[in-house]
Amino acid sequence: MKRKIHMELLVIAALAIVLTLLFALFVFYGLFQEQIMGDLREDALAFKSMRVFDHPEELDGENFEMEEGGLRITLVDTQGDVIFDTDVDEASMENHEDRPEIQQAFETGEGSGTRKSETLDRNSFYYAVRLDNGTVLRVAREADSIFAVTKNMLVTVAGVFVLLFIFTVVLSNYFTKSLVRPIEELAENLGEPGTQVVYKELAPFVAKIRQQHEDILKSAKMRQEFTANVSHELKTPLTAISGYAELIEHGMAGKENTERFAGEIHKNASRLLILINDIIQLSQLDGGKTDVEYTDLDLYQLAGECISMLNMNAQKQNVTMKLCGKPSMVFADKQLMEELLFNLCDNAIRYNNKGGSVTVTVDENKEGNTYLSVKDTGIGIPPEHQDRVFERFYRVDKSRSKATGGTGLGLAIVKHIVAQHEAKIFLESEPKKGTEIVVVFSDALKEHEKQKKLEQESIQATEAEKAEEA
Repeated sequence: MKRKIHMELLVIAALAIVLTLLFALFVFYGLFQEQIMGDLREDALAFKSMRVFDHPEELDGENFEMEEGGLRITLVDTQGDVIFDTDVDEASMENHEDRPEIQQAFETGEGSGTRKSETLDRNSFYYAVRLDNGTVLRVAREADSIFAVTKNMLVTVAGVFVLLFIFTVVLSNYFTKSLVRPIEELAENLGEPGTQVVYKELAPFVAKIRQQHEDILKSAKMRQEFTANVSHELKTPLTAISGYAELIEHGMAGKENTERFAGEIHKNASRLLILINDIIQLSQLDGGKTDVEYTDLDLYQLAGECISMLNMNAQKQNVTMKLCGKPSMVFADKQLMEELLFNLCDNAIRYNNKGGSVTVTVDENKEGNTYLSVKDTGIGIPPEHQDRVFERFYRVDKSRSKATGGTGLGLAIVKHIVAQHEAKIFLESEPKKGTEIVVVFSDALKEHEKQKKLEQESIQATEAEKAEEA
């Protein structure tokens, strides 16, 4: 970046120097032309006021000998014929009536003109005035053209360019470092909240980077905590399985304990399997599940099937389940919806009271959006825990969760499924009175998928047309 800025500044500076020198050259040459023309006018008017050329027949060329490259005087009669010239024999000169400065002098009293000599690369400047006797007096002087001036000044101009460019290199290097230094300092201290943004144009960019930096740190912390929690959760059932198996292996368990130990091994193995399945499911949802198949589903029917599957488990816990509402359609993945319903209903049963109930409602709200409500009469969630229940491995009542076989990942999976379907989730709970979790679905996902499908069809059609043309 620093090198690029430095080079761009040098290129701009070089162009600026060249253009400035060219502009100055043209300006100075223009002033030079004005000066020559002004001098010629003064000379012509002076000769006119002195009345030296009022009597052409008395003129003698020897009295008007001029220095080489100096002033040239020409006198033209009313017919345009040259009757006197200080440089050339007037007899050999052609008629000057068509000369622009002569024509202007005859018409307005004064005239001027400039002509270039291609062979000598010089300009001739002319100024003419009409005398009182009707003749025209013209004075002229030769000077280098702008190209000749440029050629003569080439060494000087090149020297000035080199000096200015060296000065520009030094300044460019200094300004580049000054420009980039605050950005480098900001990059080194980006994580510190108190670091000031020198350039206001970078403020949105820096804010975005800081947010991403915080998200990365937060994500890293979550992964670290997740790894630690997974290790701990896996260690507990594995330790139990290993311990009971070792007792049986060494014959330390009597016949009456062998069946009990085998039951404990089976229970912990089942818990381990559930935990691994939940971790795999959560891992897939974390990366954004790609094998989803969205379709129109009757959420009421899926809820009924879930209640039927969990009804036996609910009876063991002395919990009654009922379904309310009406058939309502959602645009969703069937497998994920079954997972969502299972986790919500399983939690409602697991954390309920003996003789409690679970009410599952599927209906449409006032806005016409389908919603799912799972309400229980269980232990409830204290207000200070309600914002964290969707975190991984977070348990309000750890002892009860482990006793009932909970993994602490159910609601985390629910949260990811809800996000995947662009739905919204709400929780209301009161300790010792129960909990209600509501998931509201919208048509945003369906419209998004419809647009995505149209884009894919458009791309496929374009590719097919290109293939046909080929």
